[in-house]
Amino acid sequence: MTRNRSHGTGRFSPGELARLGADVVLEEDVRIWHPETVELGDGVYVGHGTMLKGYYRSRMVIGAGTWIGQMCFLHSAGGIWIGENVGIGPGVRIVTSQHRLDQTDRPILHSDLLFAAVRIEAGADIGVGAILLPGSTIRSGAQVAAGAVVNGEVDAFSVVAGVPARPLRTR
Repeated sequence: MTRNRSHGTGRFSPGELARLGADVVLEEDVRIWHPETVELGDGVYVGHGTMLKGYYRSRMVIGAGTWIGQMCFLHSAGGIWIGENVGIGPGVRIVTSQHRLDQTDRPILHSDLLFAAVRIEAGADIGVGAILLPGSTIRSGAQVAAGAVVNGEVDAFSVVAGVPARPLRTR
C-alpha cells in the first residue's frame, strides 16, 4: 500500500515563480505549488483562494491579460498553456492527469497516471464552475458555459455547454 505524504502548503514568494510579469495581481490565499514551473504573463489576475498546482515535470504558462477568478483549481501535471486575454470564471477546475482504468488488479486510486496537456487559446472564456479534463483544447475566442465539462476540443469562436459539453452555436 502506498503511504500518503503531504504536498506542502502551497505558500510561495513571487520571486520563486519561473516568470512573474509586470502588474500581476495575486489575491489573498492564492497558493502555488512548484512555483519554479509556473509562468505568469503581464497583467495576469489570480483571484482569492485559487490553487495553481505546478508540477515538477511540466509547465503552467498563463498568458498576458488573463483573468482567473476566485477558488479555481489548476493542476498542471500534464502541462497547462493558457493564451493571452483568457477569462476563467470562479470555481473552474482544470486537470491534466487521470488514473488508468484498465489496471483491474488494483484499486483505481493506486493505478498508474496518464498525463495530457490542456490548452486554452487567446481570447477564450471559461464559465463559472466549468471543468476541463486532460487533453482538452479550447480554441481562440471560444466560450465554455458555466458548469460545462469539456473532454476534447472546442472549435474557435464556438459556444459549448452541458455535461459533456456540446456545441450550441458560433459567436
